[in-house]
Amino acid sequence: MADLNILDFYKDTAKVLIQLHRHFPRRSDVYVEDLIGADHTDEFGLHSKRHESCFAAILWLSEENYIRFQSTSRQEAINQATLTSRALILLSTSDYPASTKKPTEITKIDTRIEQLRDAIKSESSEQLASTMRYFFEK
Repeated sequence: MADLNILDFYKDTAKVLIQLHRHFPRRSDVYVEDLIGADHTDEFGLHSKRHESCFAAILWLSEENYIRFQSTSRQEAINQATLTSRALILLSTSDYPASTKKPTEITKIDTRIEQLRDAIKSESSEQLASTMRYFFEK
């Protein structure tokens, strides 16, 4: 079983990829609050560690060339974000080699984006971790 911070990372990054895939090719703002719920700052105006981790996961997706965005709104959101061609191709393809299935035989559930959606919907940490590890290996 993965550490809680890694499971949160997988969940946050999956939600970002799903959201941007849903809006593709339009650019979209991605708010941390929409991914993990409302966060209350402390007396110094600092966000919780969970909020900071989610924002860091979003930035990591950009650093690893899965998404791009124009700017950030403090640590609240990224603005005008979209998938990179790399991420779009990874999400839109299936795990089956071209030689085993014809494009017309690939079902909706075979695509990686559908696998991510199913993993989030299942609320199974193991399924989500496995799906995201496989995605990031590509």
